[in-house]
Amino acid sequence: MSSSTKVIRSSFLDFVEDPFYQSESDSIRYVLDGLLVVEDGKIQALGSYESLKERYSDAEIISYPDKLITPGLIDLHVHYPQTEMIGAYGEQLLQWLDKYTFPVEAKFKDAEYARTIAVFFLDELLRNGTTTAVVLTTIFPESVEALFTEAQSRKMRIIAGQMMMTRNAPDFLLNDASTAYGQIREQIQQWHGLDRLLYAITPRFAITSTPEELSLAGKLKAEYPNVYVHTHLAENVSEVEFTAELFPESKDYLNVYEQFGLVSDRTIFAHCIQLDDSAFTRLSESGAAIAFCPTSNLFLGSGLFKLDKSKSTTTPVKVGLATDVGAGTSLSQLRTMCDAYKVMQLQNKSLSVFQAFYLATLGAAKALSLEDKIGSFEVEKEADFVVWDLQATPIMKLRNPDGKAQNLAELAEKAFATMILGDDRAVAATYVAGELLANHSSY
Repeated sequence: MSSSTKVIRSSFLDFVEDPFYQSESDSIRYVLDGLLVVEDGKIQALGSYESLKERYSDAEIISYPDKLITPGLIDLHVHYPQTEMIGAYGEQLLQWLDKYTFPVEAKFKDAEYARTIAVFFLDELLRNGTTTAVVLTTIFPESVEALFTEAQSRKMRIIAGQMMMTRNAPDFLLNDASTAYGQIREQIQQWHGLDRLLYAITPRFAITSTPEELSLAGKLKAEYPNVYVHTHLAENVSEVEFTAELFPESKDYLNVYEQFGLVSDRTIFAHCIQLDDSAFTRLSESGAAIAFCPTSNLFLGSGLFKLDKSKSTTTPVKVGLATDVGAGTSLSQLRTMCDAYKVMQLQNKSLSVFQAFYLATLGAAKALSLEDKIGSFEVEKEADFVVWDLQATPIMKLRNPDGKAQNLAELAEKAFATMILGDDRAVAATYVAGELLANHSSY
């Protein structure tokens, strides 16, 4: 063993198949008493304690008795500049942007301010068990530099890029499309693929985009096909109507992006509430992914996402969970799972706890085409994981009097109670690339 080897003993849960399409017993790997072996930031082994204890008898074991360890959580859509305005009262999407969001984003021209918020934001992600995120910035290069610099220092896997906005926003948040193209091109060359960082071409949404801007975004995507595209799609009825007015030649909202070559298996669309069957079919065929943002959709009154449609067998679309702070009301993916469950209940549909955790781990990794690197405990994947305390609060301890589940049925019961009742306090520790970056005692 090298000096960087870590051997961790606890209970472990991850996924080997999609529980929306396979039985949960065939989709889940649950090791009641296991050892996870990490070396140089990669997973080297996961198995029962009995099967591995002799091989690692000389190792110092880090033990988390009565805890549960899962892969690190993945947030598919979150606005780090909106962190300080979370919980802003009383508006729907377009009015909310004008009243709260745009004034806050203007502050990110100041590099030091951007760094301060980036530090807070990334540390909050880790405190909530999120180790990978797809992040929106602002039109200011300073906001991109701050986020990537701080993420790199934490060895986090972050996907982000400079916001593109050229109309229908205050003058202080508009950027010339050709200027933005040059800035983004330089940033891709600097950041994409550096350590664990990845770049996303990020037009805010069609309403703030001119045809010139989207054409240049498409040009960037053609020049750098391995980068991502990240934007919003069909969140709000008024937004959809306004988009139709701005792009009358497009047959629908999705077609706006299709016309400029921005829809592929590396495109992430947030929301997708107001979509018809044709759009779901085309998303399925393209391999694009949807970020399901339940806390945001409820908070802004945008509507109920049709998760069952995206997970159908006829037009399956890759999907993962997203907090969408600051319209989202928490950086906790537990709170997001809780609201996702409620969104499905309101549609007379069900969402199991294992399906919810899948959407925040392996399902989200597949949505990003990163399932070879993150999302489960397969050997050689990056060692991002979360240690959960299922008895973190008095009510959780009352609900889960015995911390360790003996079988899948018990695990489902305990994990569901944690999903409904838990928050950041349920995160005992967060590891990134095998290194402990957050633990409850330091909160």
